[in-house]
Amino acid sequence: MSLCALTVSEAAAEIREGRVAAAELVAACLARIAEMEPRIEAWAFLDRDHAMRQAEAADQHRKEGKALGPLHGVPLGIKDIFDTGDMPTEFGSRLWTGRTPRHDAAPVAALRGAGAVILGKTVTTEYAYFHPGKTRNPHDPARTPGGSSSGSAAAVAAAMVPGAIGSQTNGSVIRPAAFCGVVGFKPTHGLIPRSGALLLSRALDHVGVFARSVEDAALMAEVMAGYDEEDPDTRPRARPPFAAVASSEPPLPPRFAFVRTPAWEHAEPVTRDAFAELVVALGEAAAEVEIGSSFERAFDHHRVVMEVEMAHNLHRDYEKGGEALSPTLRKLIERGRGHAAVDYARALAGVAPLNDALDSVFDEFDAILTPAAPGEAPRGLDSTGNPVFCTMWTYLGTPAVTLPLLRSEAGMPLGVQLVGRRDNDARLLRTASWLVKTLARKGRGRAGVASAPARPSRKRKPS
Repeated sequence: MSLCALTVSEAAAEIREGRVAAAELVAACLARIAEMEPRIEAWAFLDRDHAMRQAEAADQHRKEGKALGPLHGVPLGIKDIFDTGDMPTEFGSRLWTGRTPRHDAAPVAALRGAGAVILGKTVTTEYAYFHPGKTRNPHDPARTPGGSSSGSAAAVAAAMVPGAIGSQTNGSVIRPAAFCGVVGFKPTHGLIPRSGALLLSRALDHVGVFARSVEDAALMAEVMAGYDEEDPDTRPRARPPFAAVASSEPPLPPRFAFVRTPAWEHAEPVTRDAFAELVVALGEAAAEVEIGSSFERAFDHHRVVMEVEMAHNLHRDYEKGGEALSPTLRKLIERGRGHAAVDYARALAGVAPLNDALDSVFDEFDAILTPAAPGEAPRGLDSTGNPVFCTMWTYLGTPAVTLPLLRSEAGMPLGVQLVGRRDNDARLLRTASWLVKTLARKGRGRAGVASAPARPSRKRKPS
């Protein structure tokens, strides 16, 4: 097996057992980047010598018999909105070219503390919003990789690095992971501290991860989760055993609520057909559930919160940036400045009632099953695609994971999104792992899902 094909967990085990040196693995990743980067352009900053020095220091640490962290020697990519004390952090903006912070963001510090090698900074769209960066989809460079965590998703998909981190304020983890065909995990809001990351919206910003397996995503999230006094949405808690739980067998076979959501009108025919086949493949494990018209308001509420908070947090750049800001971003900030305070307050207040309304679904089902995006990655590089299938779950702060279980007739990845109850991240990851293994055992059908005898789906409304 090529070293570049190792997952995060496999790489950590190989280094821990002395079968592979961190310097070997990092050198292999750098060689892969040299091969693929001219076509994909996933990296905003990469210093090969610095990466090798980190890896050599990790190997020396091991030789001296010192304690090893769970990610010791494993190279990871960092979206270029997270501060790194030894590399530039430029937010995908010309206004911040050459900015080099003095300290690591909290997630980066946690990864370093676990022994990870920070390979470099991955491309983000401008201010992690819609204006695209330079990155292309590894499956078809004529298509978008999604955004805003474009480089992180593409780098993992192209085997340049086994794992990476990103952020989501609308659909910026789940959508690019789906388009690029990797696992993307957006945990419960406030689970992973955001201190030292670009602040767009306190109510909506999430730290997320990209990996090649659910177990890898669980391990990376476990390392980063925790309390940080600089992030008021975190709280003191024991470190969650995500990796162990995700790898375990559930006590009972999970059940899935297939929820079309109010975004279903945006689903393309390829997605409708693939999900119909998937629900049939799951048989008695899945039932169609309607969540009601009250959830339609989540989309407008999300838009109001995002626009108001981004307008507030980016006001200095807007006032001084001039033409250095894209017209797309300037228009968002201008809309945010125009919202009434009562509408913003109403939008914030809408989160709790809708989460309460989901309780009846999660009392009966382990996860909600829904698309990650309307369809395959769109052709062209002028857009990062529609985040509509992620919007509601970001607004509600629920954990979500996308799995590369489906493919279109053109061979492009189609993501399957699972959503869990808030603060039930470990259970969601275990359910996701079970789904991947179960469909793999059954074999794959025409659309890339497990084949099974046709059974009619059961449709119900939550009580």
